[in-house]
Amino acid sequence: SGSASLAVSVHLSPSLLEQAALEDTVFIFARAANGPRMPLAIARRTVADLPLDLELNDAMAMMPAMRLSAFPNVIVGARISKTGNAMPSAGDLFGEMGPLSRDNTERVSITIDRVVR
Repeated sequence: SGSASLAVSVHLSPSLLEQAALEDTVFIFARAANGPRMPLAIARRTVADLPLDLELNDAMAMMPAMRLSAFPNVIVGARISKTGNAMPSAGDLFGEMGPLSRDNTERVSITIDRVVR
């Protein structure tokens, strides 16, 4: 299985700009398309960092057995958390794409364009 990484670009939709504060937390993640919902790789930034380009990789796993390279297909997403909490809550803003092959070599572009209800 080796190691895996995905290049990701994250943007905030202009229609949601007024709903996000510069200090709000942004979680960028990859999770298994078929499997546990726990992120396989996760990064934490702020709205002030958007738009941003980064790489999600095996070193960003929350648990060693739950790495990007362990699952063939992933969902890549980004969520702006009003609370700073990793668990989604109503009013958070998000966008996601997938399922994608974890071996994808093209940059994945995520637009945060939806509201958690």
